[in-house]
Amino acid sequence: MISYDSSTRKYLLKHLKEMMFNDRWARFHQVLDQRTKHITVVLEDIFQPHNASAVIRTCELKGIQDLHIIENRNPYNVNPDIVVGSNKWIDLTRYNKHEHNTFSCFQSLKKAGYQVVATSPHKDDCLIHELPLDQKTALVFGNEGDGLSDVALENADAFVRIPSCGFTESYNLSVSVAICLYELTARLKKEVGNWQLTPEEKEVLLLKYALNTVRNPQIITKNLLQKKESKKSRDIEPTKNSEGL
Repeated sequence: MISYDSSTRKYLLKHLKEMMFNDRWARFHQVLDQRTKHITVVLEDIFQPHNASAVIRTCELKGIQDLHIIENRNPYNVNPDIVVGSNKWIDLTRYNKHEHNTFSCFQSLKKAGYQVVATSPHKDDCLIHELPLDQKTALVFGNEGDGLSDVALENADAFVRIPSCGFTESYNLSVSVAICLYELTARLKKEVGNWQLTPEEKEVLLLKYALNTVRNPQIITKNLLQKKESKKSRDIEPTKNSEGL
């Protein structure tokens, strides 16, 4: 989506609201009030479309706005029958342009203030319900066969695991994500005071949600912006006096 300044966003939102039922507009705000960027999810080299799609759906339902995708060897493919449109409502960032995409992703997240936490049954740092949430947290999950890469394990800030009591080594990927997010989002709302989106982040997403809902959003946006510019031109056009000077 094109990035607009706040004035333009407010103008577009004012007119888009007029095109929608009040209950839809209210639903947008209800969802935005539960959205967070305090926790984000990172997937490294996922190759099963079923799992990839299930994770998107889980993130959207648990209020996680950002999902980071590392594609070193495997492209991240989505099954539309599983995501059922949930990918429209969250932001996916892909890392696939460098030789070391995992390292690039981690550096970007750390620069943004995230602690990078690798999920692994082989590292006994802490259990998921013990993970501190006082800092923004990026949970990293590896692929279904090999788990996390050595680069991911070497550059993580901390490790976390999900408790289990069976013989099987680990949970299915999508199940692991669901368990972690269920636990952490519940704790987040009780323990962290600033977990919600900022007013600007909400405004940006509200525009995205509105445009995802209307038909022909590009045409509507173009027409509204043309009207805005036309009005602006009329407002600044010099007014002639009665003598035509």
